[in-house]
Amino acid sequence: MGHNIELTASDGHRLSAYLAEPAGKPRAGIVVVQEIFGVTRHIREVADQYAASGYVAVAPALFDRVERAVDVPYSDAPKGFGYVTASSIDNVMLDIQAAAERVSAAGKVGVVGYCWGGLLTFLAAARLKIDAAVAYYGGRIAQHLAEQPRVPVMFHFGDQDTHIPPAAVEQIKAAFPQGIYHIYPAEHGFNCTHRPSFEPASAKLAFERSVEFFRHNVG
Repeated sequence: MGHNIELTASDGHRLSAYLAEPAGKPRAGIVVVQEIFGVTRHIREVADQYAASGYVAVAPALFDRVERAVDVPYSDAPKGFGYVTASSIDNVMLDIQAAAERVSAAGKVGVVGYCWGGLLTFLAAARLKIDAAVAYYGGRIAQHLAEQPRVPVMFHFGDQDTHIPPAAVEQIKAAFPQGIYHIYPAEHGFNCTHRPSFEPASAKLAFERSVEFFRHNVG
């Protein structure tokens, strides 16, 4: 459904992105923020999924400042973490903002992110000019609670997630009680059809809730 485009961040950095557009007039724009594995087939499928729901969706390649065309196998998490370590969150925010500006012609802009992208989505809600955010199993959000989102945020967590203990989720809830929280009988990465932890019922319900949330907050 989608195709590759190029974005330019405010500091002049050029990055690739996957853009998916709806068949009719778009309801709004959605930025899809990748996991530690890059703009994978799964992330492109998520963008297509939002386009099918009426949104212009764009997934920026956030590792392009380190290496272009990164697509790490899900079996090689250490390699993905290497790219994260080599990335600057401040620069990544510039790239997410460039993606948001690219789809802003469609109206308001929402951001949805997965894994590392869940953390980045939380930070984008605190720092960037967006209208709503949905964070799926965002690791290390609990370490960034000094930053408060300025827009509505929905959170999705799995109760069997060994990367994000229940205590961390409770910390986030305590620091940001106005957030909307959903807990699923699932592991980390439950939304990804290409991971062993995929949990179809939870993924379906989380997507339905996310779309309803975006309908209310961005269009």
